[in-house]
Amino acid sequence: MFSLMLLCSASVFAVWQPAGEKIRTPWADEIDPQNVLPEYPRPLLQRADWQNLNGLWQYAITARGAKHPAAFDGEILVPFAVESSLSGVGRTLDAKSELWYERTFNVPSKWKDSRLLLHFGAVDWKADVWVDGAAVGSHTGGYTPFSFDITEALAGKGPHTLTVRVWDPCDASYQPRGKQVSKPNGIWYTSVSGIWQTVWLEPVAKHHIENLRITPDIDLGTLTVEPILSDDAAKDLVEVVVKDGSATVASGRSINGQPIVIDMPDNVKLWSPDTPFLYDVKVVLKAGGKEVDRVDSYAAMRKFSVARAEDHMVRLMLNNKPLFHMGPLDQGWWPDGLYTAPTDEALLYDVKQLKAMGFNMIRKHVKVEPARWYTHCDREGIIVWQDMPSGDRSPQWQNHRYFDGSEFVRSAESEANYRKEWKEIIDMLYSNPCVGVWVPFNEAWGQFKTPEIVAWTKQYDPSRLVNPASGGNHYPCGDILDMHNYPNPAIHLLDPTRANVLGEYGGIGLALEGHLWEPDRNWGYVQFKTTDEVTDEYVKYAKMLLELVPQGYSAGVYTQTTDCEVEVNGLMTYDRKVTKIDIKRIAEVNRALCRSLSK
Repeated sequence: MFSLMLLCSASVFAVWQPAGEKIRTPWADEIDPQNVLPEYPRPLLQRADWQNLNGLWQYAITARGAKHPAAFDGEILVPFAVESSLSGVGRTLDAKSELWYERTFNVPSKWKDSRLLLHFGAVDWKADVWVDGAAVGSHTGGYTPFSFDITEALAGKGPHTLTVRVWDPCDASYQPRGKQVSKPNGIWYTSVSGIWQTVWLEPVAKHHIENLRITPDIDLGTLTVEPILSDDAAKDLVEVVVKDGSATVASGRSINGQPIVIDMPDNVKLWSPDTPFLYDVKVVLKAGGKEVDRVDSYAAMRKFSVARAEDHMVRLMLNNKPLFHMGPLDQGWWPDGLYTAPTDEALLYDVKQLKAMGFNMIRKHVKVEPARWYTHCDREGIIVWQDMPSGDRSPQWQNHRYFDGSEFVRSAESEANYRKEWKEIIDMLYSNPCVGVWVPFNEAWGQFKTPEIVAWTKQYDPSRLVNPASGGNHYPCGDILDMHNYPNPAIHLLDPTRANVLGEYGGIGLALEGHLWEPDRNWGYVQFKTTDEVTDEYVKYAKMLLELVPQGYSAGVYTQTTDCEVEVNGLMTYDRKVTKIDIKRIAEVNRALCRSLSK
């Protein structure tokens, strides 16, 4: 039996291997197809029992509208997009085709009295799902999680068959897609289609907790936990305990789904990049006096705001004190996994590297990361500016600005989809302490009805700041005026009523042989030949930015964290094997910027 197991294991490893000859990260060699991204995928709502469905699935690409494939094309490693190297496939999906996935699974006998939830971290873009031939649901939106109760679809004892069909028209349609295009070039990257985050099963009681909406208020000294419950649990009792290590510091409870407003102690610990303290939050659901569900979460006491500071400038505030936000533009792309980091260690690596470089913020650029990335930022002490992924326009139009004050007009369908996906993104990230700024638009890419979108965002989440359009068409709304200037920092426009920020600058390029996506085709806004030259230029720009702080700037965003495909203007190479700057010198000047508004 042991020999047979070894043989089976060896055959699995022989079947899967990365596709193509592009550069790869160091973590690519650590991937075990039988244990892919094994970490619990939803840290803000964690249960003890679950089953990971990542791994090798059957796949086929068919014409759009075709029936279930009679035979599959081969195996794909989930959750890596079909275009990626780590999927083992490396094929492009076009708007006239659909991608099919299939695998079997078994339900543990100990779950026999539970409801069974099937979770998807993210699927780009339209997903239709069947279990044992029964349709269980559909979802549109490439960046947010969704789930289905599949209990009633299960036929017999198993094994059970899970089938997923995906359609992703990429830039042939209006959906948010960020930097994805069908024909990559310049600042536009390889498309990402299909399942690109963890797929998993979870047993729950009929009465269970679906989500938590956690809101700190440091002025009132309260932490509000709003439980979102299953229909059957609508009237049940919810108990919340807030802990600092093993010590209970506060607690509260409610019924009928009411928010639980918890008085925190007078000596409450505040979250900041220097002291990213997180409280543990334990939530228990009781029906008829008996515990029916229990989840673990966490929270932080912190406040993002804008206010006029002692220098009479409107400044970004953290916990009612001015704080200069300094961070990189972060695309979140990987040469081997595209949208998906090879491992959780790799996902954390970028965050820790940026913290070591002295940054206190990351602007997540027209992409949304898996939930674990935001938890890494929560724990490491990194403020996140979260972009809405752009869409609707083709690349050749996306840089156009309407200087007469008009805007791009979306179709009713496109507008409705934007609003739906933007709300889902905010819902997904609402309870993450690190998220401090929402950015609905970037550089007029698909920008529309800006004052209306900003007003809705502020109303829906008044606990955070809204940067209406980073470098885009500017309107007197929201909390921030955001200018872009390449390569060096500069001020061209100031708003005395809002915080002023430099939302993009830099782009210092260094092409390193052996670490290039395409050796003969790469670019940066300015290019140098050595680490010392790049570091000198970075420090020069940072000192220029430091001189602009007294003139009004409250934040700076340097382009960018890593090289991305043919862009070579990263602080690190695309494969993360080389850091292209002197970390010590960079950290020193970055920390000077972060302290520039502090006394």
